[in-house]
Amino acid sequence: MRCSIGICAMGLAALASAAAAELPAEIKQSGTLRLTVNSTYAPMEYRDPATNELKGLDIDLANALAKRLGLKIVWSETAFAELIPSLQTKRADFIISGISDRASRRETADFVDYLVTGPQFFVLADSDAKLAADLCGKKIGTTRSTSFPAEIEKWSKTVCEASGKPAAQYVPGENSIDVRNQLKQSRIDAAVQGSETLPYAQAQESGKYRVVGDPIAFGYQGIMFRKDDIALRDVVTEQLKAMIADGSYKAILDTWGLGANAVREPMLNAAPQ
Repeated sequence: MRCSIGICAMGLAALASAAAAELPAEIKQSGTLRLTVNSTYAPMEYRDPATNELKGLDIDLANALAKRLGLKIVWSETAFAELIPSLQTKRADFIISGISDRASRRETADFVDYLVTGPQFFVLADSDAKLAADLCGKKIGTTRSTSFPAEIEKWSKTVCEASGKPAAQYVPGENSIDVRNQLKQSRIDAAVQGSETLPYAQAQESGKYRVVGDPIAFGYQGIMFRKDDIALRDVVTEQLKAMIADGSYKAILDTWGLGANAVREPMLNAAPQ
């Protein structure tokens, strides 16, 4: 994956500072990490219906990082909209839960970016929509607490309204499961989720969904840290860099069919503005 000089420089700066990183004393003493996830975003994190266990790419990655640090994870769950408050109120030590690095979120937090992502249109397999432009004027659902509503609005202005077509109609959902249910119940015409989730959804419900067009924006998912938790941020960055170097990071992504979403190195606050 290519990156600009500025972005690569930020990544290298983060790694340089991680060279002598050590765990914060309180975490080292307790031997635990407190991590909170929203378990409705398969394959990043979800409850296995057969075992009720937490599973997913983020779960595997966090467990691998914790093992390298000699720590045990204490997991908790919350709604997506409560992930950032759980970090700021110190109920979670950091957030790794399908959360996108966004400029507005960097006012109070830092992101160590580890996965390429982008909002992607999809429809039911029997939809008449063949091109993204066919969705102009249609009802498009997505999770309300993500960046996707703004991305849909931006796309609609650029593609639909600029060419004289009716604007897309955004319909809010509580989470990705709710949005897919709205689509299956014909309450919306199309939906938007992160591109990393759709191969899994298509595999779970074979023949149900069809991707339309390319992702309408580009970004990264990141591990989110409080700005004053530099030591924890840097030691996690150091271990993630080691996992990329030894191939264990890529192996986890490949397990979930997302090897193509890999980054070459951890990057600090690197997503486009």
